[in-house]
Amino acid sequence: MEIEQKQAQVIEHFVKQASTLQGSSLVSLIVQVTSHSSLFAFSEILAVPSVLELQGTDYAVYIDLLRNASLLPPLTPDQITKLKQLTVLSLAEINKVLSYDQLLEQLDLSNVRELEDFLINECMYAGIVKGKLDHLRRSFEVQFAAGRDLRPGQLGNIIQTLDDWLNTTDNVLLTIEEKIKWADKKCALNTIHQKQKAVKDKVEEVKKSLFNRGGRDFQALDDVLFGETAGLMDYEEDRTRTKRRRSPIY
Repeated sequence: MEIEQKQAQVIEHFVKQASTLQGSSLVSLIVQVTSHSSLFAFSEILAVPSVLELQGTDYAVYIDLLRNASLLPPLTPDQITKLKQLTVLSLAEINKVLSYDQLLEQLDLSNVRELEDFLINECMYAGIVKGKLDHLRRSFEVQFAAGRDLRPGQLGNIIQTLDDWLNTTDNVLLTIEEKIKWADKKCALNTIHQKQKAVKDKVEEVKKSLFNRGGRDFQALDDVLFGETAGLMDYEEDRTRTKRRRSPIY
């Protein structure tokens, strides 16, 4: 997605900067990181050695601001917006339909109008989520949500899910192969049947042709054999009748 491609470029930029800074000089950079409008994943930045050195110091609260709200110092408006955006992403990982009541509580907003404005302007326009607002049902239907950093222990669940998916796809492929073999066999049988039917139809056609042709030849032969004889018999009969009409000569 576009938001993830843009985020990768931002992460690369901040990682390079963090690698060249030490100690207190990282504070302003961390504030920029946690306030950036296009950044919603921080694991690569937190893994930079110079940033890891801040853990256990007064600056560690900036690194952990997304993990431990109780440790946070006063936040800037941009950081507060960032935390609310990340809260929406975290909720979208669990459910694809988020109720307004849940969102109002988690985002500490006072009314539905304020909530819908936040979802539209700070989430959907920012490209981190896509979905539909249902004012009547008081819910937000999530269609897409940008990914967040993996939480501890989450990687094992993802690996297990992928293993299950691979096993399922293997079973589906085996089923498809069996169906293909069955279809090939069925097609071969149909081809043989069609050829047999074509031969049978051809034989019937030849038989019919021979029968029709034989009938015409038989009729012609009948006319030749019996037509002339019948004419001769009629002629002889006429001569006999003529002779009988003559009076005897005395």
